[in-house]
Amino acid sequence: MLSMKRLVLALSSLLVLAAPAVQAQASALPDLGGRTITVAVENAYPPFNFIDTATGEAVGWDYDTINEICARLNCVPQFIETSWDGMIVAVSRGEFDVAADGITITEERRQLIDFSMGYANITQRLMVRLGEARFDSVEEFVADENLKISVQTGTTNFLTAQELVGDERIVAFDNFGAAIQALIAGDVDATVIDDVAGQGYVGENADQIRLIEDPIKTNEQLGFAFPKGSPLVEAFNAALESMIADGTLDAINVKWGFEPFRAAMSR
Repeated sequence: MLSMKRLVLALSSLLVLAAPAVQAQASALPDLGGRTITVAVENAYPPFNFIDTATGEAVGWDYDTINEICARLNCVPQFIETSWDGMIVAVSRGEFDVAADGITITEERRQLIDFSMGYANITQRLMVRLGEARFDSVEEFVADENLKISVQTGTTNFLTAQELVGDERIVAFDNFGAAIQALIAGDVDATVIDDVAGQGYVGENADQIRLIEDPIKTNEQLGFAFPKGSPLVEAFNAALESMIADGTLDAINVKWGFEPFRAAMSR
């Protein structure tokens, strides 16, 4: 085995060798010339984007990541709050340069917009109230026809809820905050949500809700959305790749509760 001193020297040598490659990659990134990039966000979907109640400021994974991307590409992000309902259509019409809102990459959406590379792998799960004892799995929830589910309209979670229980057991809302408040209030019995966003809401309401471990759907990916043919796709992908290479994306992921990104592009 290597001695500790030799191990430290070996690691130091590797870092010295790797540094020029990282610097070369950074210098090779596209330069957008200080261009302003309009970014659609909902500001109601933690940990991606939301209003910090303590400061009143908009914060989240999307803000940190887009700011870092623009720092590398020489652009200025202009975050514009808009509702989820209609966001993808608005991007397809060129009303925004990019949408950042924890958007699941699907083939249906690809008909309207282009996506960046996947930046996070997600699993859809059921969220329930603490102390829920009637069911502890997806199968048990589906089997009880008296149980209702809340979800946000226009999401892949809504489609999943339809597949699970049909429209008659769904209570739909315009945003996830309202869907989760309905769960907390006892108006519904569960919510379908992506695990990353679910962890964000649980963090804010840990004394009231939890995620069931039993997964509904796995190996889905999130990406930034762009108008068809946008040259920003290639630029954003290059910036994301550089952030993966130097560990910056993992650091942002850890800050906001993501599992560190691993490039499993099975989508």
